[in-house]
Amino acid sequence: MFEQDYIMRLIQEMVRVLLKLLFHMDAAAPRAELCDQLEEKETLESLLELVDAGDICGAENRIYELVYEGNPEALEMALLFYSYLNEKPDDFLAEHNFSRQEIKEGLEDIASRYGWGSLASVYLKAS
Repeated sequence: MFEQDYIMRLIQEMVRVLLKLLFHMDAAAPRAELCDQLEEKETLESLLELVDAGDICGAENRIYELVYEGNPEALEMALLFYSYLNEKPDDFLAEHNFSRQEIKEGLEDIASRYGWGSLASVYLKAS
């Protein structure tokens, strides 16, 4: 339990650092409302609805499709997505065959795709 809480805090801090550095967002709990563009906000909200419905893998796959296109808005959406997913309780994640470790790994991978892998390592490799 303690290890999961620790990983959860690492993920939260990593998201906050990247949002602050890249998008000048300073929020204790990043939300979809932080998205500037309507289309981006709607896309993110639909992904978060998938998460709430239990289709975490489907939502994450869609994030990877968006990130593959390489635009900065996709990185912002991915960070907000993982932040939202990170707030879900361990029971919810386990019920839908997902883990805190998978959130961490997904965030690391996304950060690396955008050239922020070193920063992700500093925050996320501590666990």
